[in-house]
Amino acid sequence: MRVIAGRARSIPLVTPAGMDTRPTQDRIKETLFNMIHQDLPGCVFVDLFSGSGGIGIEALSRGARKCFFADNSPEAIRCITANVRKCRLEEESIILKQDCEAAITSIHEKVDYIFMDPPYHKEWERIILQKLASSDILRESTVIIVEASLQTDLPYIGELGYEILKEKCYKTNKHVFLRYIAGQEK
Repeated sequence: MRVIAGRARSIPLVTPAGMDTRPTQDRIKETLFNMIHQDLPGCVFVDLFSGSGGIGIEALSRGARKCFFADNSPEAIRCITANVRKCRLEEESIILKQDCEAAITSIHEKVDYIFMDPPYHKEWERIILQKLASSDILRESTVIIVEASLQTDLPYIGELGYEILKEKCYKTNKHVFLRYIAGQEK
């Protein structure tokens, strides 16, 4: 796994050992960032269930102003810390060694993008989307990107106050782009 583009381009990243994390494949990461690259410069990005931190690092490499990385695995935190250092992105990085629900309450500013890649088939998507809806970090234009298995269904999106902007399916997983529409006064 490596950084695809930007100022840290081609730097190889370390990933946590074992099967607990699924680093986003380079071609999928490249497709994702081709869809959002125009809005990255100067944005505040959040990488939930960070694993190696590869998605947040890619955002920073492509011009994001700041990235919050959240994971509660000590191995993941070691990898994120090493990768951020290797890419010379320490000043723009805030690493939160907490579960993602707690991390959301630790962020005290509005954010532009939230990426989450929770463990598949554990219902974390719903839990985190509920937590985000009750938080103060969303703005009207915040885009939430959920990486999920192709089998993952999100029928509760509307009742939680979100709308699906688009969905991009790959061979084994998909990215669902959401926006919070209930309570637009945030």
